[in-house]
Amino acid sequence: MMGSGMYGFSIWGLLLNIVVIIVIIWLAFSLLNRSDYVSSGNNERLARLEKDVEDIKKMVEDIKEKLDEI
Repeated sequence: MMGSGMYGFSIWGLLLNIVVIIVIIWLAFSLLNRSDYVSSGNNERLARLEKDVEDIKKMVEDIKEKLDEI
């Protein structure tokens, strides 16, 4: 009985098993990316972004002061 069951010797069963494994790996990977396991890289990126925002605020204040002088 070729192709009769998922765990038999059929190509379709093998492909289905591979697809199920890929979906499980993809779900685990996406859940780990949302969790705190990757937070160290995100914290560094957030700190750089906050520093850039502060620099931009200072530049805007300097420009305002120069425009007020003119």
